[in-house]
Amino acid sequence: MISFNIKYVKVNIKYFKVGYFLLILLLTIPLLRGIAEAREGKKMLKGKKALFIIAHQNFRDEEYLQPRQALEKEGIQVTVASSSLNKAKGMLGMTVQPDILLDQAKVEEYDLVVFVGGSGSSEYWKSATAHQMARRALEEGKIVAAICIAPVTLAEAGILKGRKATVFSSPKEIELLKAKGAIYTGSAVERDGQIITASGPEAASSFAKALIQALSGQ
Repeated sequence: MISFNIKYVKVNIKYFKVGYFLLILLLTIPLLRGIAEAREGKKMLKGKKALFIIAHQNFRDEEYLQPRQALEKEGIQVTVASSSLNKAKGMLGMTVQPDILLDQAKVEEYDLVVFVGGSGSSEYWKSATAHQMARRALEEGKIVAAICIAPVTLAEAGILKGRKATVFSSPKEIELLKAKGAIYTGSAVERDGQIITASGPEAASSFAKALIQALSGQ
């Protein structure tokens, strides 16, 4: 004959329910904390400003669009500067209306300065205006970033000397960085202090994440 201790069973069920509740609580707390931190981070980023510098012809579409969308999703205001106020055209056909001429942009008004890549971005390699902006932004404590072949502009500005950096993986651009004292790493995305560089369109999403992390103080 099988007998049950009803009292014993009830007690065990009670403890099981308590244990189950505690387990759910332990699993939920980190999730809630993560949500709260994400909201707080977004709140901190809202109102920050970014300056995107694009070539008038042949900027790289993804390198402009993906970081811009990611930043705007966080509440960051993006302003586009170029060498002309006529519509800029991307390598894949995108058109963008610049907000301001490059020589009229004041980097002290922004938290982040991004040099977008693409074959046309070589127009800023020897640009005294672009060089001055990059140096001034760094001096002002801003985040300075470049992707694809645009890191060459930072190298020519003299701000990559002794710093880790990456660039589009072609011998020409790599040698141009090294010639100016940069420590080429070959990484998809590289960060050295206030400076962030990325290798090309395939790194656009990771580049965007690095920009957001830097602006968040991480």
